[in-house]
Amino acid sequence: MNPPLECARPATARRLFPWPRDRRGRIIAFATVCLVAWVLVAWGAARVLIVNEPLGHADAVAVLSGSAAYKERTRFAAQLFKGGYGQRIIVTNDNDRGGWSAAEERNPYYYELEVAELRRAGIPEDKIVVMLEPVGGTFDEAVLFRRYAETESLHSILVVTSAYHSRRALWTLRKVFKGSNIVIGLEPVPTGFQTPSPIAWWLRVRGWKTVPVEYVKIIYHWVQLR
Repeated sequence: MNPPLECARPATARRLFPWPRDRRGRIIAFATVCLVAWVLVAWGAARVLIVNEPLGHADAVAVLSGSAAYKERTRFAAQLFKGGYGQRIIVTNDNDRGGWSAAEERNPYYYELEVAELRRAGIPEDKIVVMLEPVGGTFDEAVLFRRYAETESLHSILVVTSAYHSRRALWTLRKVFKGSNIVIGLEPVPTGFQTPSPIAWWLRVRGWKTVPVEYVKIIYHWVQLR
């Protein structure tokens, strides 16, 4: 008489996925399982941070400051501008300076480096708006964007930021622009240039300075702005 199906499953599973009998084999198998589990968790944690708010066309494309990722943000903003997604590009001043420039014999501000990147990308100077008022973070930038939009009678702004900053940035923008008639969109920069990909961020120092820290910042901002 054949045993019930439910009793036969463990044996079948053991045949398909045999667990090593020796100690070394068990350690290797356990480490493999842990590694696979970690990769999946790390990938999921990174992916959760990436969101977007599509906007087919905007009156302006605004770049959020980020000294470690200013190149990818400005280059992506230039692509959007050339694609007809905005009529001007706005950059902000986080009041931080970059490395030494032998040509200028000084440490230029990051907003100056952003403007230089935009010009190299072919953006006309009269299409670049620099907001010189120093900002201390995403919330300050959102406030400046709203003030500028209201002053210039803009109806929409498409914001550009790095991928793992996008969820917190969008949450902040929605909070600041709540009650206004200004439509806000957000496009995160594709990973792979200055920002590591979701599947491999944990293999780079830059990734550890971005993904885990972003969760800390989300909690802090939620407490401060709720």
